[in-house]
Amino acid sequence: MRIGFIGLGVMGKNMANNILKKGYELKVYDLSENVVKEFKEKGALVGESPAEVAKGADIVMTSLPNSEIVKSVILGEKGILESASAGTVIIDLSSITPKTIQHIAKEAEKKGVEVIDAPVSGGSTGAEKGTLTIMAGGKEEVFNDVKKVLKSIGEKIYYVGSVGAGDTVKLVNNLLLGANMAAVSEALTLGMKAGLDTDILFEIISKSSGNSYALTSKYERFIKEKNFKPGFMIDLQYKDLQLAVDTAKDLKMPLIIGNLTQQMYQMARSEGMGKEDISAMMKLYEKWL
Repeated sequence: MRIGFIGLGVMGKNMANNILKKGYELKVYDLSENVVKEFKEKGALVGESPAEVAKGADIVMTSLPNSEIVKSVILGEKGILESASAGTVIIDLSSITPKTIQHIAKEAEKKGVEVIDAPVSGGSTGAEKGTLTIMAGGKEEVFNDVKKVLKSIGEKIYYVGSVGAGDTVKLVNNLLLGANMAAVSEALTLGMKAGLDTDILFEIISKSSGNSYALTSKYERFIKEKNFKPGFMIDLQYKDLQLAVDTAKDLKMPLIIGNLTQQMYQMARSEGMGKEDISAMMKLYEKWL
């Protein structure tokens, strides 16, 4: 099976590595010449454009920063659809708006190309180990055809419905992650201000009703060690919250906590923390103290 992979950032690079390790014929494209060279040395083929990567490919996977870039790479000049053959499957692993991937799927359908939106969760560590959680939307029979490839990058793979459903699940999940991380930072800082030991707080809360993934995954390795190297960057969390805000607007639904949470992350970005892990929200509260 011939697989194209476009977007070799922190997540994409690790996912593409795992696909290569599984023995698939891989052709890659990225704007970074260094990372492309690295893959070439590992035996991957290199495309000069997304269109060239898609030519002759059975599956083309994309892992890109935002909706506009995904749209450009797939639908734009020298994009995937320019050379993808009927029967090719595009799997977008990015986190984008459901509306964007649904539009892309309609355009792809005109050429007989199938689209699966399959955003991932698990961070760079999960991408490196191949243990990501993947939530996929699209035609169920197409999902079943590509599931084996998805298993080379993920451990828990869910079919969640039609095109756009995967991105919707992801934005709901990341809305909760962002809000929980902000709440953890606020709560721990309150305890500190009151003179409590944060290790004791963590020990008790992690075994009590206030526990959350944000607490258990971010306290010991990040907050306690004052290590805010990402992980999952504040800039990316802000972007994912924007997906939730935009989708809620499309659905004419108020998003009170979501909007407030996004403003918290904007405050952190304004303080120069955008490239740090989301656990750096603690630093924002500590500064206010």
